[in-house]
Amino acid sequence: MIEALRTPDDRFENLPGYAFRPHYLEQANGLRMHYLDEGKHAGKTFLCLHGQPTWSYLYRKMIPVFTAAGHRVVAPDLFGFGKSDKPRDDATYTFDFHRDSLIALIRALDLHDVVLVVQDWGGLLGLTLPMKMPERFTGLLVMNTALGTGDMPLTQGFLDWRAWNNKNPDMAIAKLMQRSCPHLSDAEAAAYEAPYPDRDYKGGVRRFPNLVPDAPNAPGAATSQRAREFWKNDWTGTSFMAIGMTDPVLGPPVMHGLQKLIKNCPAPLELAEAGHFVQEWGERVAAEALARF
Repeated sequence: MIEALRTPDDRFENLPGYAFRPHYLEQANGLRMHYLDEGKHAGKTFLCLHGQPTWSYLYRKMIPVFTAAGHRVVAPDLFGFGKSDKPRDDATYTFDFHRDSLIALIRALDLHDVVLVVQDWGGLLGLTLPMKMPERFTGLLVMNTALGTGDMPLTQGFLDWRAWNNKNPDMAIAKLMQRSCPHLSDAEAAAYEAPYPDRDYKGGVRRFPNLVPDAPNAPGAATSQRAREFWKNDWTGTSFMAIGMTDPVLGPPVMHGLQKLIKNCPAPLELAEAGHFVQEWGERVAAEALARF
């Protein structure tokens, strides 16, 4: 079994805007994954996947919009994040480790008529899922993210971020979030830090920048290349793209390139004031996506 830390529940008390009931799934590796499961099960299921260094708290503004329209929302915390277990050994966190855990969750909950909602690492992982089980997915809501195919040069913005990340293994997450989203209150910024009492809990956060495939033979690259072909040739669902225009890492150039890869993806919603964490401007994104779907 994998040795892991579990954040104490009292770290999550009274988080602003996050009064959702927790749900847990113990997976075959013995780790417990947390997920939100809100709304009615009669409509579509919006599967909301976060990235680094966030967790399901990121979707607190979008969830009520989806549920008010009669849909279900499932928002997991990746292992190493949020209320999910956090393996102690940084080497545990690999591309396939995360991807396999999401596949296990989808199968365990038997999700169907799924709208995949992704941003950041939620996209690097999530965009590889529909080709594995295309019968389960009918929609895509994609925000600032990419496919990690390993055969395209990484942006300078990402290389700078990876270098900074490696120099700051105990990154101050609350401060980072407020720099990216200046409109966050101190309490909201602190909520992003809540899962991590100290640096020992941040292995999953630390690992992600170094997991981005940077060569065609890197772990995850071949899977992502197959996903690229799926989105270009085989995707038959409805798509909606929103771009945080001030993102220096996965901003307009990357997203417009991704748009061209997604079959029948319409012109994106461009949010001039939004940065990397588009969900912090999420009410408008969710409402306009619903109009599309």
